[in-house]
Amino acid sequence: MITAFADIHPLFRKMQDSWQRFKFNKGDSADGSVMMRSATDPSNYSVYIIGAGVGDPELLTLKAHRLIASADIILVDWLVSKDIYQYFPKNAEVLFVGKRCGKHSMKQDEICELLLAKARTGRRVVRLKGGDPSIFGRLAEETEILNQNNIPVAVIPGITAASGCAAYAGIPLTHRDCAQSVKFVTASLKSDDLSCDWQNLALEKDTLVFYMGLSRIVQIAERLQHHGMRTDMPMAIIDQGTLAEQKVVCATLATAAQVFSAHEFQGPALIVVGEVVNKRHQVAESLLFSQSVSA
Repeated sequence: MITAFADIHPLFRKMQDSWQRFKFNKGDSADGSVMMRSATDPSNYSVYIIGAGVGDPELLTLKAHRLIASADIILVDWLVSKDIYQYFPKNAEVLFVGKRCGKHSMKQDEICELLLAKARTGRRVVRLKGGDPSIFGRLAEETEILNQNNIPVAVIPGITAASGCAAYAGIPLTHRDCAQSVKFVTASLKSDDLSCDWQNLALEKDTLVFYMGLSRIVQIAERLQHHGMRTDMPMAIIDQGTLAEQKVVCATLATAAQVFSAHEFQGPALIVVGEVVNKRHQVAESLLFSQSVSA
């Protein structure tokens, strides 16, 4: 009777088709038989490793926003802006796996294992990191375990701290007069037995950007001078970059200890060394942090 009625009433036929699609999407076939969707089927797995950008939540990319909004499980880092949490689906499982200097909620091996376990549930997993995942974000370790277990994974880039903080601070990372390149350096090393190649860094004529170096400001300045970088080389600290609370303090390698000790930094912070610091331009902060944009 239903079929006959559907044949003579197009609207009812449309409703019947929608119901069949709904059942099919839930796991039922069009003929009423149950389709078993196994969580062990790799075709049901998906992991997106997403860069949330730096500080200002409006620096989140459109693609990142769309994927976050459709996530079932989100593993989130400490550096991800709390303002981005508003884009998390209400029913999403949110797991904090953040790491901060001296304060790790989980070890990296544990994060990798957790990421793998959540991926195997068959739900859409988002691994959300501050900045860009490929720049000092332990990306290789997480993609490696997923690849080894045949888990489909995609990486969505984000605005890294060097780009975002320098732009909001008015410091160009390169300049045709004094800096043809820029080098990103991590001040956080795997073990005390490892150290930066200070000799080569001190010989750099172009821009150096140190990540995770807030607790090592004086050491960085001293090591660069010790290995031959001139003492009047400009140096800047950008604290809480791209946020309304951003603070920028400039000095030279020789005056770094004295100048920076007079300020209190909250972190996270970025350190820029090079002539580009002297090329700093004035930034209209009212344009960056205004609540609305005129048509």
